[in-house]
Amino acid sequence: MFNLMKLLHRSLSSLPNSSLQTLLPIPQLCSNGRLQEALLEMSVLGHNMGFHDYDALLNTCVNKRALREGQRVHAHMIKTLYFPSTYLRTRLLILYGKCDRLQDAHKVLDEMPEKNVVSWTAMISRYSQTGHSSEALTVFAEMMRADGKPNHFTFASVLTSCSGLVGKQVHGLIIKLSYDSHIYVGSSLLDMYAKAGSIKEAREVFECLPERDVVSCTAIITGYAQLGLDEEALHVFQKLLSQGMSPNYVTCASVLTALSGLALLDHGKQVHCHVLRCELPFYAVLQNSLIDMYSKCGNLAYARRLFDNMPETERTSVSWNAMLVGYSKHGLGKEVLELFGLMREGKRVKPDSVTLLAVLSGCSHGRMEDTGLSIFDGMIAGDYGVKPDTEHYGCIVDMLGRAGRIKEAFEFVKRMPSEPTAGVLGSLLGACRVHSSVDIGEYVGRRLIEIEPENAGNYVILSNLYASAGRWEDVNNLRAMMLRNAVTKEPGRSWIQHEQTLHYFHANDRTHPRREEVLAKLKEILIKMKQAGYVSDHSCVLYDVDEEQKERMLLGHSEKLALTFGLIATGDGIPIRVFKNLRICVDCHNFAKIFSKVFERKVSLRDKNRFHQIVGGVCSCGDYW
Repeated sequence: MFNLMKLLHRSLSSLPNSSLQTLLPIPQLCSNGRLQEALLEMSVLGHNMGFHDYDALLNTCVNKRALREGQRVHAHMIKTLYFPSTYLRTRLLILYGKCDRLQDAHKVLDEMPEKNVVSWTAMISRYSQTGHSSEALTVFAEMMRADGKPNHFTFASVLTSCSGLVGKQVHGLIIKLSYDSHIYVGSSLLDMYAKAGSIKEAREVFECLPERDVVSCTAIITGYAQLGLDEEALHVFQKLLSQGMSPNYVTCASVLTALSGLALLDHGKQVHCHVLRCELPFYAVLQNSLIDMYSKCGNLAYARRLFDNMPETERTSVSWNAMLVGYSKHGLGKEVLELFGLMREGKRVKPDSVTLLAVLSGCSHGRMEDTGLSIFDGMIAGDYGVKPDTEHYGCIVDMLGRAGRIKEAFEFVKRMPSEPTAGVLGSLLGACRVHSSVDIGEYVGRRLIEIEPENAGNYVILSNLYASAGRWEDVNNLRAMMLRNAVTKEPGRSWIQHEQTLHYFHANDRTHPRREEVLAKLKEILIKMKQAGYVSDHSCVLYDVDEEQKERMLLGHSEKLALTFGLIATGDGIPIRVFKNLRICVDCHNFAKIFSKVFERKVSLRDKNRFHQIVGGVCSCGDYW
């Protein structure tokens, strides 16, 4: 074999000068991108291969993710009895990890006679990056038992795989080794707490960082947005900008989620402009966030434009779902079904649980009960590859309830394969309230109070039901029960954006700086509204008081105050956009319709359930919400 190699080397030496390029040093061949020639030279050199040769080859294989070539290098080491250093063994480990050969990578780690922090961290990092949390934690535990000394990269990697008690134990070790003030470790810590829903702990970590960068700010913004703490997310984002930091595409995607919750279209447009101006990578996650923001802020046309402009290969189920949910929230059942049809025709992206939920919700809001029931039957039969869960059952209950088919909805609940959840029963109770089905509503309401006695919404809806039937004694008994159980109702509030500022209003609000002006204007509005046929709906008042008092209470609802402020603050003909955290009541809905007709304004009103686009006294919901 050795003589064969000598003959080969001699024959190569006899080649013309133009052919001698293959005899360049291996590091030079690798740096010139000539990996195959470098591997040939490795075969020629045999036992004469040195550290720098192997280092150049392995680095090139790692960069190119060239698994087969890397395996040849590894085999050559074994065949020539070369004893690689810890550094070279770590490069092999990284190569196998990058090529998703995790078992081979772990075997390299196990066979290392000496391991250093880089070796341990490389294995932990790759396990964490590929979602193998248990394996990452196991390797970390082995490292600690072997008296390994983790550094900031080790902690940043292992924290990705931590949660709960284990996360807190690692946090304790971080404090013990004085890494808690390190920016990488701190960012990973607050990301871990935020993903676990422990936003208080995440905020404490964030506040204790000696310096903050865009990564740490993005982590806390993402945590706030995921938990629906949209105002807090926006506050951190504004602070990030004021300190001269430049948000990246992940930051923008996260803050867009928060702006969707607050329905701040103007702010969302500014973020979109920043993305375009700074030429940030237009990854699918960012495009999906923009589609979601525009659709939830009421600009469906632009959301659809973004969706249509996405390359088909980049559209994920999240992209389709964002558009479907947008149409559903606006009650556009026909558009939901058309888009769902396109999704199924494409066959590249399969519908998931969220897809079918959006489709059923679209049928519910769009008065397409029979179509919705047919789709649900298809789910049962396995036509869509998605089995219905409790949320889908709840959507059917909501659909039947909206249509006034209360008894049918009640029977459907009784036939469910599992015990109905509070969400399912809550949908039925809400339908009973709208359609004044006292008997079924009372039964369902009492069940709900047994299941979740701390939920104020159940007491309120049942109280509404009793009040509409004139059963004031039952209303008072429910209020007494709420007091005994220390249950508090979430206060209703509405808000409107004007000149980059959010203006909040609560029922009978006396805190707004322009309250006197708003109340005086509201009295003027009411006179014109009554002349146009507005009659307040006293069934929305839950107190046994005289009619005049009921009218005063209805006039103080937050939606009316926000609409009035919008009329004062904006010029003629400009649309007024109001947002509410709860479901809009019947009286405020009627008020908004006549308001739009009298003052010739388009009113966009988004409540907890859906959008109401009101033009000339006609609402897009068809008075069906």
